[in-house]
Amino acid sequence: MKNTECLKNFFKYSSLNVLGMIGLSCYILADTFFVSKGLGANGLAALNLAIPIYSFIHGSGLMLGMGGATGYSIKSIQNETDSANRIFTNTVFLALGFAVIFFVLGLFYSDRIVMLLGAEGEVLHMSKTYLQVILLFAPMFLLNNVLLCFVRNDGSPQLSMIAMLGGSLSNIVLDYVFMFPLEMGIFGAVLATGLAPVISILILSPFFFRKKNCFHLTKCNLSIKLIRSIVSSGIPSLITEVSSGIVMIVFNIIILRLQGNVGIAAYGIIANLSLVVISIYTGIAQGIQPIISSNYGARNRENVQAILRYALISMLIVSGIVYVTVFLRAPQIASIFNSEKNELLQSIAIKGLKIYFTACVFAGFNIIISVYFTSTDYARPAHIISILRGFLIIIPMAFLLSSLGGILGVWFVFPTTELIVASIGIMLYHVTRKKTIPKGLSTE
Repeated sequence: MKNTECLKNFFKYSSLNVLGMIGLSCYILADTFFVSKGLGANGLAALNLAIPIYSFIHGSGLMLGMGGATGYSIKSIQNETDSANRIFTNTVFLALGFAVIFFVLGLFYSDRIVMLLGAEGEVLHMSKTYLQVILLFAPMFLLNNVLLCFVRNDGSPQLSMIAMLGGSLSNIVLDYVFMFPLEMGIFGAVLATGLAPVISILILSPFFFRKKNCFHLTKCNLSIKLIRSIVSSGIPSLITEVSSGIVMIVFNIIILRLQGNVGIAAYGIIANLSLVVISIYTGIAQGIQPIISSNYGARNRENVQAILRYALISMLIVSGIVYVTVFLRAPQIASIFNSEKNELLQSIAIKGLKIYFTACVFAGFNIIISVYFTSTDYARPAHIISILRGFLIIIPMAFLLSSLGGILGVWFVFPTTELIVASIGIMLYHVTRKKTIPKGLSTE
């Protein structure tokens, strides 16, 4: 494959996946917008307290989808069809196991969870409603993530993108219908979000009915070694999503102490806009995963490096556009979600946007390099990056900088953490870049 062919494949997979991931991230952004219009600052606070649990669900789905699909790509390019099908089968059974756990939590423990997250009064009731419905729809979120990843790696990135966009657009339309004409409040917002993956799966279904898929469920025993391989390859995606939820919980606790519910609402605006930007980087990273894995499986190191280079250049361009836009338009962006014209909310959000989004370029690099390591079946560096940016650095930094600088210190936590981790990621890349021979994925 020549470099021109690499570039063509990069744009094909990454552009489609970026569009799809932006659509996927709009699940929550649409809720943020309509909740801010319909329920004000209390609604935003309730939404922000419940969203971290959504990150756990979404992260679990991405872990299984990315981990399974990576192994599937490597085995497919090596013409090991039986092994590829065993990977898909084990991934589906893992997804079912996670689905049962989340469903039970939603059925019996929603109120306890939101109280632990710090919700009280009217905010408590709204948070519980949002959280319970999200958890009950967890099986659909998990299955959707797994199918999207496998369909994309099966040579149909267009269909994967259409399904993600279809689910997101349906969420936006249903958000409006449920919250305003039908006046269903926070329940309407979360019901629209829960139905989105159902619609996405329906869009994917003709792919299977027409038997265009090369992966199938097969009769096989669950393999501990294979499950370990799937989880190991996918765990950076899980940590990325779960850590964002944990970080939101920590930030919520700190900001609640510093600025109360208004501060939580301001952080909700910033964090949910950040999810959209992060989704662009995730889209680029997930887009390069199948083509890097395929080239890696074929032992073509030159193509692997070329694809990584295209991804990093694209990330730099996106980061520049995002930061210039946020810096110049922060007041207008904040006002979109400030329907009550709350001056304190506006002031906190403007300062936060300008500081928080300086992290863009570093976060983008960390996400892409982590998926690069995973796609080349070299999980340990990806685990290191994910754990550092998800837990080990950002949480202590949150308490340290907030104690030193108050709410301004909170906004500096994300950029500082991502800069430190990016420096470590560059070192890990230089240490491991000579690795060329696939280790393979055990399917025993």
